[in-house]
Amino acid sequence: MSHKFIFLTLSLTLACLSLSNTGCVHLTEGNSLGLLAIPIPVSPYFQKAKEDEFWNAERYDSVPILAPITAGGPTAALDEPSDDEVMRAFERTRPTAGGLPFLHEVQINDVRIVKEKIADYIDPPRVIPLIGPAQLHHAHYKCTIYYAQTTRVGWPVPHTLRDEEGVEVIYIDHNHFHMVGNVDTGTAPNY
Repeated sequence: MSHKFIFLTLSLTLACLSLSNTGCVHLTEGNSLGLLAIPIPVSPYFQKAKEDEFWNAERYDSVPILAPITAGGPTAALDEPSDDEVMRAFERTRPTAGGLPFLHEVQINDVRIVKEKIADYIDPPRVIPLIGPAQLHHAHYKCTIYYAQTTRVGWPVPHTLRDEEGVEVIYIDHNHFHMVGNVDTGTAPNY
């Protein structure tokens, strides 16, 4: 055997052993996931999309169940949409928000939000599966967003476009349930 072949074989064996003993691979230790244990980088775009999906599901996509409406109590909805909820709904309607750095960038500045309630009514009581007797309280809001938009285009001819009078109207529904009747909370009565 030639010295080059022995040197090449020894080098490959040493390389395999050193690779298997690094901090990420662990091929020679006990129970392991093998190549599945190697971390895979995730794009910040997909990470932000998942975080936004969770945030919306936790904050805005559920219908809460509130206590019964008492006689003489307020029947108007008190929770208007937050600025965060309005801006998230605004971003969902604009597929080009942000853009591509140095090619096509979009900035939204000087945002002013005007919210007005356009409807507030309560449905008659009915039995709803998994809830029981309840009333659905509807609250509809019209949110007008005034903003200044700056668009920077970097290719093929660099230029900047400014729209100082941008207006967008978004409708947001806040629906929630009110229990009806004598509600059993599951706690023992105090005697």
